[in-house]
Amino acid sequence: MALTIIEQISESVAFLKKNYPDQPTVGIVLGSGLGNLAKEIEVEKEISYRDIPHFPVSTVEGHHGKLIFGKINGKRVVAMAGRFHYYEGYTAQQVVFPIRVMKFLGISALLISNAAGGMNPAFKIGDLMIIKDHISLFTVNPLLGKNDEELGLRFPDMSEPYKKGLIQKVKKIAARLNIPLREGVYAGVTGPTFETRAEYKLLHIAGADVVGMSTVQEVIAAVHMGLPVFAISVITDLGIRDEENTITHEEVLQAANEAEPKLTAIFKELINEL
Repeated sequence: MALTIIEQISESVAFLKKNYPDQPTVGIVLGSGLGNLAKEIEVEKEISYRDIPHFPVSTVEGHHGKLIFGKINGKRVVAMAGRFHYYEGYTAQQVVFPIRVMKFLGISALLISNAAGGMNPAFKIGDLMIIKDHISLFTVNPLLGKNDEELGLRFPDMSEPYKKGLIQKVKKIAARLNIPLREGVYAGVTGPTFETRAEYKLLHIAGADVVGMSTVQEVIAAVHMGLPVFAISVITDLGIRDEENTITHEEVLQAANEAEPKLTAIFKELINEL
């Protein structure tokens, strides 16, 4: 008989605790080209996804595929070096499985980064944007199907998916570090195609400032479990633009790498204040 989601989570958590008995307090998800924050971790244990029971395995360039346990500024963290995407062929439930595992490992806050396409005409490549809200209607909700009460309510409230208190902390940190920040709405889509010009316009009209192929499913699962979330996008390309240039994954990774030191500085300070 197939295991329930809670049984799968329990087996993963038991395996991880056997390999790393200490409890992390902060979970971190590192997006495309943003894996170098892992270098700031005082690493105590690295575990490949392929070794963890029930974990999917990452297939995308720029995603390493391992859980990193250790400390940042003395705080115990667990970081996903490489995330899972719906476009890789995983179910929405598989995409969010690691988020659920991190919650059951004991984290009390989740920090998420991603690479995103800018649609707000004021944005430029390399900008950092605090996600204050999202539009998830263009991708599959990970809570579809039978609800497990041990995870959360059948109908979770999504009026504040990104914690205002964490956003205010980051604004103060960025001001102190003299790092300019944008703030806006993230539209989640399935990918793997970059959007057509008409799709960019539609998403912008719908109220989104950036668009990406991750994050919203992870955030829904976190909110479902009562886990506070902070998320930030690196603007790696511009979807609404006049020139007839195309977008490549290589350019996205390059822009992410260039913006990464600022993102790393913000995350380190935020973890210090949690």
